[in-house]
Amino acid sequence: MSKPIIYACSDSLGDTAERVARAAASQYDKQEFDIVRLPYIRSEQQIEELVKKAEENKAMICYTIISPVLRRKLKDLTQSAKVTVVDIIGPMLSGVGTLTDTEPTMKAGMIHQLDEEYFKRVEAIEFAVKFDDGKNPMGFLKADIVIVGVSRTSKTPLSMYLAHKRVKAANLPLVPEVALPPELFEIPARKVVGLIIDPFKLNFIRSERLRSMGLDSNASYANIERINEELTYARSIMRRLHCPIIDVSSKAIEETANLIMEIVKRNKELYHE
Repeated sequence: MSKPIIYACSDSLGDTAERVARAAASQYDKQEFDIVRLPYIRSEQQIEELVKKAEENKAMICYTIISPVLRRKLKDLTQSAKVTVVDIIGPMLSGVGTLTDTEPTMKAGMIHQLDEEYFKRVEAIEFAVKFDDGKNPMGFLKADIVIVGVSRTSKTPLSMYLAHKRVKAANLPLVPEVALPPELFEIPARKVVGLIIDPFKLNFIRSERLRSMGLDSNASYANIERINEELTYARSIMRRLHCPIIDVSSKAIEETANLIMEIVKRNKELYHE
């Protein structure tokens, strides 16, 4: 005895229709079904061929077709052919529509576009964590942008904020006593951004940081002379790199991030990166 056939159809990939079909079929555990995915249904001719095939094979059709024209065609043909058909997405679209005054895009494959954006964001977050604080300078060569600056100029928060915008950011603290990795000079200046800050603001930030950790707020780390030494060194490195410089003294992270994203966007437009 041949297995009953279910055609899972879509004007996109069809995986949603197939999963729903398999979930429903699994409830009939004493019967095996042949579930056939038919993706990218984009024409009325394909609808006609589908219905003819379903009629010949005494199969049913389930679908997640978005196009109103194709949905109407499929409904009309299956009625006259007496083929069982289940609209998976239609009732849900109508239901969601009762919750909003906006109109649906009626574009196929939107969920996969969203999935792609999600995975890009996750990838960028993983990148930011892996290449934070100069852990692995090899990441500089793969980054959309490399952020350099002295300690407590918000390099890590910036990298994470940019990651949520799908920008792969690495960062490197500039410390006079620590040698710079050669990879920093192997990337184009346009892919590096330097951060500077007012020394007295940095003094306050570092002092508060030390206090929060239960340490002496007068330690060398927060000493104004030491801070000026670090900032002078940082500026010399940035001049050597010929990279853009952003003063973060009075900027929120979002504001600085927007400036960096403009640089990344310009790089992609001009250099196809």
